[in-house]
Amino acid sequence: MPTISYFYGITIVMYLRNKEHNPPHVHAITQDFDAPFSISTGEIMEGEFPPKAKAMVKEFILKYQAELQNIWDTEQYVKLPPLD
Repeated sequence: MPTISYFYGITIVMYLRNKEHNPPHVHAITQDFDAPFSISTGEIMEGEFPPKAKAMVKEFILKYQAELQNIWDTEQYVKLPPLD
C-alpha cells in the first residue's frame, strides 16, 4: 500500500491488489480513522471521518482526480503533492 500523499495528518493510499474492488477509490487514513473515498466524486463511500478532514480529502481528490484515476488504471504509483 504505497502512500500517494500525506498532509495535515492524513495519509492517502491506494490498494490495488488486482484492482481490489470497484469503484475506483483511495483510502484516507488518520490516527483514528480509515475510510474509502470515491475518485469520481471525492465523497466518502462508507464509514466515518472527521468533517474537516473529510473536506480536505475531497479537495485533494478533486484537485488530483485525473492523476488518481491514472494510478488506478495503470497501477503505476506516483507521489502527489500535499494540499497547501
